[in-house]
Amino acid sequence: MTSTISTQLDPKLAIYDQVLPSRKPWAKVIKKGQTLRIVDLGGNQAVDFLVYNADDTSERYSAPDTIRAQGNIFITTGTKLYSNDGNVLMTVLNDTCGRHDTSGGACSCESNSVRFGLDKKWQHACVENFLYALKDYGMGKRDMTSNINFFMNVPVSEDGTLEIVDGISDPGSIVDLRAEMNALVVISNCPQMNNPCNGYNPTPIQLIVWDS
Repeated sequence: MTSTISTQLDPKLAIYDQVLPSRKPWAKVIKKGQTLRIVDLGGNQAVDFLVYNADDTSERYSAPDTIRAQGNIFITTGTKLYSNDGNVLMTVLNDTCGRHDTSGGACSCESNSVRFGLDKKWQHACVENFLYALKDYGMGKRDMTSNINFFMNVPVSEDGTLEIVDGISDPGSIVDLRAEMNALVVISNCPQMNNPCNGYNPTPIQLIVWDS
């Protein structure tokens, strides 16, 4: 399911507009009612995404609650991102890609070494990006939770097998998320070079915020 870009979200009226370079982390509080747009500028670029209640970070995104509430393992237009307390953190308003993963997790130095060889352990990874961004909010590894992988294609077979395959997002694909409470959003613009999630070539993304 896809949706056209909302005509109400005019980039000229945005209060925040930044291009995030490839491989970099990002964090920002999106206030209740504000809308965050993530733009896959080059196409086929995974965007690892965490979200917390900015006023009480012990409340954070829950993949199991989100999947159970919508009866779908993928994130798309209309999906409500539920917290571990059963509250809605954000709602997906628009999605021109079609579906996004919340099962594949985030790459790490350790998983790189297991999956791709010990020589890959020192390559930068999403877990390290998350930790770098979280430290500014007094959080660490124990505060990390299940994440969303926007624009990442992770089909699931009937036997439950996951596979990371070529992406389905075109250049300029967008996802718009409205904050239903003050939400701390943490992003890793995925640096992975060893599987197809970024087409073996990490690229920049754009992040835009509008007031309600």
